Order: sequence, then structure tokens, then C-alpha cells
Amino acid sequence: MNRSDWVKYADRLVRPVLTAAAEGRLEPALAAEHHADVDPNRLRTAPLEAMGRVLSGIGPWLDAPGLAAQEAAVRDEFAELSRQSLSFQADPDHPAYLRFRGEERQTLVDAAFLAQGILRAPKALWERLDATSQARLQQAMVDLRNRKPGFNNWLLFGAMTEALLHATGAQADLMRIDYAVRQHEQWYVGDGTYADGPEFHFDYYNSYVIHPMLTDTLRAMAGVDPVWDEGWERLQQPRLTRAAEIQERMIAPDGSFPVVGRSVCYRCGAFQTLAQAALLGLLPQTLSAGQVRSALSAVIERTLGPDASWRDDGFLRIGLVGHQPSLGEAYITTGSLYLAACVLLPLGLSPEDPFWTEPESPWTSVRVWDAGEDVPADHARRER
Repeated sequence: MNRSDWVKYADRLVRPVLTAAAEGRLEPALAAEHHADVDPNRLRTAPLEAMGRVLSGIGPWLDAPGLAAQEAAVRDEFAELSRQSLSFQADPDHPAYLRFRGEERQTLVDAAFLAQGILRAPKALWERLDATSQARLQQAMVDLRNRKPGFNNWLLFGAMTEALLHATGAQADLMRIDYAVRQHEQWYVGDGTYADGPEFHFDYYNSYVIHPMLTDTLRAMAGVDPVWDEGWERLQQPRLTRAAEIQERMIAPDGSFPVVGRSVCYRCGAFQTLAQAALLGLLPQTLSAGQVRSALSAVIERTLGPDASWRDDGFLRIGLVGHQPSLGEAYITTGSLYLAACVLLPLGLSPEDPFWTEPESPWTSVRVWDAGEDVPADHARRER
């Protein structure tokens, strides 16, 4: 797959969400499919969930330089739809308000992805937003402070929303950021991997949340605290690189990957860490840009390629490959599924970047299982 193929998948994935959002009909569209036991409150938070995850995934693309005219036209259309939607979704008096106020804890989760998306597209999603909407979004982040996060990866949701406040010139609660960063350091278990709270979970939450939000929070807060800066350079940056190296080895020759842990309906979003390392130029020396693009392309095609993965109206269906509603936990809504967009982070790179210009090449599992090459052994990363 080349860049134009990725753009086609991006178009298919996000257009239904952004179009429905701009037309004020996102909530009923997302409520069309959900887990039978889902809490009704989750359906009310689904629009914020979908918007946050879509913008988190395509954010870097919305600010990407040097695009060809055809791609730029699609990208610019999505940026305008996003700004148009946010302008009324942040308005407490509008019917499509994203319900930042209140006490629903899930809103903290979904707002954190929205904050991450804005941080990843400061020019398209913040600087070009009208001043009233900017002020409303800042107040929305403040309003979330009455939500108590869980003692796990949720700590990073509070850090993420505060990082957006800082980045946009508002007063941030630095304690929320410091607590999340320091606590995750306590939860680091080695070899590029964090436990999700006091206990280790074998799932993809290191990639869904922990690595991406630790990374984006620390980068947004650069220069504020030398301890955070040192933590980024000495700890989180090499850990992200190692985690990306492991992720590449998990992609099978056919683009499949181990179906373990919860939230597998996020599909190719499970590889956000690898995609983010590519975006930030932090891939390990053991991986070429061409093989990472090939590996991620295989995962995209495997999970988003089947027609059964899509509803007739263009929205995703619950499942990993096709329609598999039994894989969805009770907290899964259609909005949840759009974490899949986070695999698209490399679209934020210029078309001239080696990620896009290097020829396709086999990734590690193809070289080992299909080609039988003598691939170097993998070794854990030790910090001490």
C-alpha cells in the first residue's frame, strides 16, 4: 500500500463521523449499534468518543506539509468539517453539545482523546478555531476536574486534558500531570512495557493509551519541569522505540496479530505505538521505514478491508475482522471503534519522508515465516 491507499482508508473511516457531526446527527448514527448491556449513559458520550478518537488519529495529517492537490483537498475538507463541528459541540446551549459538564466519568476518557487530537493538529484544529470556541473548549477541560480517574491508565486522561490547557495558554493543574507521570514510572515493568495500574495486563493498552499519551503529554510540557524533560529523553523516548520494535514483530505475515486482552474491537488502533514512533522519527535502527509501512498496511487491510467491517451507512461495525459483536465488551459503542484511526498517524509525515518513499519490504514475521531468512534475534532492552 502506498500513501494514496492510506488516504482512501482515512476517507472511508472518518468521513461518516465528521459529516454526521457537522450535520448535528452524530449521536443517533452512533447509537445504531452497541453492546446489548451497554449503559445508556455510554450512548450519550459516544459522539465525544468518536470525535476524539478520529481527531487523535488524523490530527497530524491535518497539519501535514507538502501534500499533492488531490490529497490536500480531502484533508482540508476534513479539517473544515472538524472545526465546524467543534464550534457547536463545545457550546453548552447547542443540542449537539458534547456534555463536558456533569459527572459522567467516561467523558474524561473521551475528552482526553479530543485534547490529544487538538495537540496533534495545533494549526488546523486550534489556531483556526474561533476565539469563542477556543474559550469553550478550555473551559470544558477545566470542567472535567470533578471526574475522578481510575488508578490505572486513566490517570493519563487527566494529564492529557491539562496538557492541552497548558499548550493553549490556559492555567494547567500541574499536579495532575506530575501524578500521572510519576505513577506510571512506578508501573514500568521493563522492556518498553508498563503495567496498567498495580497489576500487569496482557493487552494493547500500552498502545491504545499509555505510550501515546505519556509521549504527547511530556512533549507538550517540554521546558516546564526538568524532571519531566529528563524523563522524556532518558526513559519514555527509548521505551517508546522499544515498544514499537516489539509491535512490529507481532504482525503476522497475513497482517493478523494476537487476539488478546480487552478492547480488541479497536482493530488496527492496537498499533498506535508503532505508528507514533514512525511519525516522530523514533523507529529503532532494526526497522526500515519501508518495512514498517508494509507491516502497518497489512494490519489496516486485514482489519478494515473486509466489507463486513462496515455498516451500510459507512460506519464501522463492532468486531476485529468483519462483524463480531461478541468481541465487544459492555462499554463498547460504535464511537469506541474509532480508535482504529490512530494507525493513520504517519499521514502527518510529508509525502517525501522515507516512510512513504522507501519501497515496500517484508517485515520481520514475513522474513522469518515466509522467506526463511536468517533474521537477527530479538533482545530485551535493559535500563540498569
